[in-house]
Amino acid sequence: MMTTYTRGAPTVFFLSLLWPLLVPTVVAATEGDPSEGIPFMGGNYDGHPMLYFNRGNVEELQYAAAGTHRDMARRIREAGEIMLERPEEYLPPWSPAEFSARWNEVYGNNLGVLSMFCLLYPHRAGALDLAKDYMERMAAQPSWLVKDAPWDEVPLAHSLVGFATAYDFLYEYLNKGQQERFLQVIGNASRLMYEKSYVRGWGFQYLHNHQPTNCVALLTGSLVYMTQGYLQEAYLWTKQVLSIMEKSMVLLQDVTDGSLYEGVAYGTYTTRSLFQYMFLVQRHFAISHFDHPWLLKHFAFLYRTILPGFQRTVAIADSNYNWFYGPESQLVFLDRYVLRNGSGNWLADVIHQNRVMEGPGQAGKGQRWCTLHTEFIWYDPSLISKPPSDFGTSQLHYFEDWGVVTYGSALPADTNNTFVSFKSGKLGGRAIFDIVHRNKYKEWIKGWRNFNAGHEHPDQNTFTFAPNGFPFITEALYGPKYTLLNNAVLFGSAVSGSCFKPWAGQVTETCDSKWLKYKVGLAADTQGRVEAAMERQGMVFIRGEGRSAYNSELKIRNFQRNLLLLHPQLLLLVDHIHLDPDSPTRAMSAFFHNTDLPFQGTKVDGVHGAFVSHGEDKYKMFWMDDTGYSNKGVIGYWNYPRGYPYNGSNYVNITMPLRYPYTRVAYIFFGPGVDIQSFSLRGDDQRVDIYLATKDHTYTIYLLTGEVTSKPLFSMVLLNNKKIVFEKAAVADDSSPEEVEEYVNVMEDNLQHVKPVFQQMERHILGRVLNTNSFRKTAERLLQFSDKKKTEEVIEKMFAMSKKQGKGKGGKKVNLGEKLSESLPDIFAQIEVNEKKERQKTSKRTYEDSPEEGDADSRAFMDYTDSRKNRKGGFVKGRKFKEVHMVGTAGSEGFTSTASYIRLFLLLNTATFFLLLAVLLTRFQRGRSLHTQRCFYTILLIDCFILLYLYSSCSHTQC
Repeated sequence: MMTTYTRGAPTVFFLSLLWPLLVPTVVAATEGDPSEGIPFMGGNYDGHPMLYFNRGNVEELQYAAAGTHRDMARRIREAGEIMLERPEEYLPPWSPAEFSARWNEVYGNNLGVLSMFCLLYPHRAGALDLAKDYMERMAAQPSWLVKDAPWDEVPLAHSLVGFATAYDFLYEYLNKGQQERFLQVIGNASRLMYEKSYVRGWGFQYLHNHQPTNCVALLTGSLVYMTQGYLQEAYLWTKQVLSIMEKSMVLLQDVTDGSLYEGVAYGTYTTRSLFQYMFLVQRHFAISHFDHPWLLKHFAFLYRTILPGFQRTVAIADSNYNWFYGPESQLVFLDRYVLRNGSGNWLADVIHQNRVMEGPGQAGKGQRWCTLHTEFIWYDPSLISKPPSDFGTSQLHYFEDWGVVTYGSALPADTNNTFVSFKSGKLGGRAIFDIVHRNKYKEWIKGWRNFNAGHEHPDQNTFTFAPNGFPFITEALYGPKYTLLNNAVLFGSAVSGSCFKPWAGQVTETCDSKWLKYKVGLAADTQGRVEAAMERQGMVFIRGEGRSAYNSELKIRNFQRNLLLLHPQLLLLVDHIHLDPDSPTRAMSAFFHNTDLPFQGTKVDGVHGAFVSHGEDKYKMFWMDDTGYSNKGVIGYWNYPRGYPYNGSNYVNITMPLRYPYTRVAYIFFGPGVDIQSFSLRGDDQRVDIYLATKDHTYTIYLLTGEVTSKPLFSMVLLNNKKIVFEKAAVADDSSPEEVEEYVNVMEDNLQHVKPVFQQMERHILGRVLNTNSFRKTAERLLQFSDKKKTEEVIEKMFAMSKKQGKGKGGKKVNLGEKLSESLPDIFAQIEVNEKKERQKTSKRTYEDSPEEGDADSRAFMDYTDSRKNRKGGFVKGRKFKEVHMVGTAGSEGFTSTASYIRLFLLLNTATFFLLLAVLLTRFQRGRSLHTQRCFYTILLIDCFILLYLYSSCSHTQC
């Protein structure tokens, strides 16, 4: 028996040695690639187009436009035809004064879809001429900035990304002069963006919509510049974009609910560019973010925020009625690269079918066509449109990071299809707030200076209500940052910082700025909290605590707001205010808004109310405190100052007295399907009881408001003879995620993907111009920013080598492109070192010269460090950076001769290994001396190590 086991051991031993070679293949075959459909180019380009697809893909796109993509192609064609019919309305002006006179993102936004129109329909008369004229007019501008906002690069970014995309799509249709002039324009704009990335907020304020917008513009420009051979500058620009955006991708992992703190409208502004970034870095640098935890949850941010009817979204923070950009493009992107279940395609279809064409909610003229080309590129027709499994039923959803609860989203606009939202969360969202206050990611983050909550509102403990899908109580959209322009509460007291004395709003409100106050003082610590969000037997209960959003001088112990959706058309709101003994406030003032329709006053049995008329239907509200008092409300319209996209908002303002220690005020909101017959409330120190009688039902609501209650309940409702209990055991979780492990190295790993691509480009460029008249010019372009004296020497050496017509043995050509690139100095490392020195010299001056970002520490964003070291200069303990393997796609250039030889030896050695193994197992298992067997084992072991070495070498040389 011992002999048998001994003879079997070598077989097992050698198979175990082979296993590391087999594992990568097995894993690759069994695991799905989340970036499927985005092949890594590996620096192997055959000219333009190259950003999103190759020249060989154009014919496929044209076929798709007539087949699987015909609906999207029709929208692209309609946009193109409209521009052709009225060119004077859509072409940029020749005059620089006129071009820069107003916010001009429309020009860059429309150029992308126009170039796609030309690409899909190249024979459409006049289309190419219009596109060229369009580009000539933009190229004629000395600057793409807006005259009145020279500190804001966002308009420039829109122009740059549109212009560079059009250059890429239409390159072969441009004459030589246009190709050179337009490339110079792209270079100048990208160079300016690169310089400003060190001093403007978008370079260091993470997860803000300006950051991906501007970074993707710079990345698009740099990729085009790279393709044209300007490798050194393009390399610096690309590294800067990735050093900014890869930090954002790390920080975004802390956002656990898929939300974006700036709200749905600005969220689509962010993802318009963020998804382009994800696509481009996968295609060009093999950096995949398609398994990012935030991305996996982001569909809910679009699906759970839509009001019934699919025309409006919850308008929290600065917002329009729905989406600034898309969201069809973002949804087909999510479906193709993340969901893979048809839900994204379905929601995109439904939104498009229900689009408002005229009036409130219609897409802005400057944004409506901007994402049509990316929607066309990303759409996967094999994913059959299919709604999520819970579609058709009202669902409660809690965005724990955003601090927002929604109920009844994404339903048809129909009777009893009701939407409710509630907001009470941390300033900037939980992730950002905790990063700032817990000193997380301290290598990158220096407090609030690294974030920008300017688009948020003073809106803790606010809500909206849309019974039957009709927006009854709404947000006030994009306006001044006043508490009273939200469905929120002010308190009577002349505390410091109040905008409307003697009333005090939330501490983040701003009296003299368009942007929320958030960086310093009490505002920096503002937070609300969702204490409960639950559904029981068709009823919904939500509770929020908003005390920390107000000045501590008010001495408010609790400001508790409770929502109870008792029936799809009946909402009860109860405010519980508990004051400290020395509180100076003795009154509260609540505001409720409707953006579209005016309120009218009413009174029934001494109880004051208001209503909004919608056709023949009336949507009503009434209010009363726990003493039975009901004060008449003030009804009006708040006009917004000039400079906002909306004129103002209709409101009801209800002022009620406050008593020590506590006051409860109840409000009921109901639609035409509910007839309220009686309404009363009473309370004690533990709870408040509300009695409601309608034509069909009687409700008795017991609401426990005390800090310590006799029963572990939030509330209990008696409906006729049925009891519905909302227990305290279901408190919403508010745990914050841990800091991403070795976050600096996670970013640095991805930055290492850049240089191999540029080095591959360097080899290809040299290989293409060997023995041509343009060789010297090309070499000078490659070494443009290197040491001048050394550059001349290197070029002379390269020029001499290029003249050699040497051939190897057997008539095989010597790979001079490879040899020439090896003779070059590391042009990328050299320019990085020079750039780092220059940035260190100018960092102090840069800091002083940018007053609009005067509190920003620009020195924290010098990212040209050794990519294999951490900031302290040492190697990271216990970690080895992953290697970046350059693997070309189909149609790429051939392998290098070195790789070919290694591959040949690898194949021969593999065959030898298996031959020896077969001989050993079949011929030498019996009857041979132990010495002979040992010799064969030794030979086989040596051959195994040679095999492993060749396998490793091959993986490093792309074979």
